[in-house]
Amino acid sequence: MNVLVVNCGSSSLKFQLINSETEAVAAKGLCERIGIDGRLVYQPAGGEKEVTEAAMPTHTEAIKLVLDALVNPKTGVLKSLDEVEAIGHRVLHGGAKISDSCIINDEVISVIEECCDLGPLHNPANLMGIRACMELMPGKPNVAVFDTAFHQTMPEKAYMYAIPYKYYDKYKIRKYGFHGTSHRFVSKETIKFLGLDPDNSKVIVAHLGNGSSISAVVNGKCVDTSMGLTPLEGLVMGTRSGDLDPAVLEYICNKENISVSEMVRILNKESGLLGLSKGLSSDFRDLNEAMNNGNPDAKRAIDCLCYRIIKYIGSYVAAMNGVDAIAFTGGIGENAALVRKTVVDNLSYLGITLDEEANNARGEDRVISTPDSKVTVAVIPTNEELAICQETAALVKNQK
Repeated sequence: MNVLVVNCGSSSLKFQLINSETEAVAAKGLCERIGIDGRLVYQPAGGEKEVTEAAMPTHTEAIKLVLDALVNPKTGVLKSLDEVEAIGHRVLHGGAKISDSCIINDEVISVIEECCDLGPLHNPANLMGIRACMELMPGKPNVAVFDTAFHQTMPEKAYMYAIPYKYYDKYKIRKYGFHGTSHRFVSKETIKFLGLDPDNSKVIVAHLGNGSSISAVVNGKCVDTSMGLTPLEGLVMGTRSGDLDPAVLEYICNKENISVSEMVRILNKESGLLGLSKGLSSDFRDLNEAMNNGNPDAKRAIDCLCYRIIKYIGSYVAAMNGVDAIAFTGGIGENAALVRKTVVDNLSYLGITLDEEANNARGEDRVISTPDSKVTVAVIPTNEELAICQETAALVKNQK
C-alpha cells in the first residue's frame, strides 16, 4: 500500500510517500514559506533534490504542488494519484476524547478543532493539511496519528496535576505527553533489537532533539512521560524552558509588566538552550562547538540539558522499580556522543558502563553499554514517518 505521510506546520509541510509492505520511501520533501511566497523541495528515491519556487497562499496549494511532483512525467514516482491508497497525518493533540490513531471523519475533525487551544501552534496547521488532502483527493482514506495517543495508557497517578479537581472535570487539564509516535516506534524497536520479552520489559526512551521528552514504558505501554498538557513541560529543550516553578511566571510578569500569554511565549520561544546560552544558539551543534572553544555560556546550557535528562531517567527507574533498557533517539539522542556519555556516566549506580567506541558510531541501531552492564543502553534511530505509515496502513486494511 502506498501511503502519503503528511506533517503540517503553520508555514511548512513535510511529506514522504512510503510503501507500507516494503517500507521503501519512494519520494520525500518539504514545502516551506507557505503563506509567504512558497518553496517546494522534492526528492525522488535515488534522485537529486529539486527546488521549485511557487506561490503557496495556503496548504491546499502546497499539497497540490506535492501531488503534481509525485506524478510529474520526468521525476515523478507515480503514474497517477490512484496509486496513493491512503494519507497519514501527524496530529499533535487529541485531548482526552481520542486515545489512538483513527480514520478521519467529521467527528474526529471536531475533536481536533476542540483541542486547538491545547495545541495552538500545531492543531490548526494539522487541520489545514487534512482538509487540503480531502479536497484534492476526495474519497481517499485519511488517518490521524496523534502525538498524544501512545501516552493514553498512563495511570491516573501519573497524568493528574495536584490542582483543584474541578479543572480536570471542566477542562480536562492533565498531562498528555507528546512525541508519542516516536516513543511507540522506538520502544517497540528497542524490545525487538535487544530480544526483550514484550510482555515482561521495562524500557526508558529518551527522545532528544530541539523538542525533547522521555517516556517510561512497561510491557510496551507508556506509564509516564515528561511533557505535559503542552510540549512545554519536562526537559530543557532548544527554546523551551521545561520544568520550572509556576510562580516564576507571575514574578516576571509583574516585574516586566507583560501578560501571561507573552510570558508563555518567552518560555516556548526564548528559553531552554537559547536562553541559558544568553542567546548564543538553540542548536546543540553550535553550543557543543562553542563549549569546545571555551565558551562558558554554551557549557552552562549543555550542563543543564544533561542534568535534567539524568534526573528524569533516574526518576523513571524508581517509578518502574527497575529498568531493562534505555534507548536514545532523536537528533541529539542519535548524534550527540557527549550527551550520551555524560548521562550514562551518571547512571553507574545502575551497573552501567559505557562502551566508548560504540558510543562514537552513528546512523544505526547499536548497543553502547558494555556486555557486563546490568542495564542495556542503546541508540535506536527513530522513524516517525514509517510509524505513521504503518498505523495508517493497518487502520485502512482493517476498514476494508
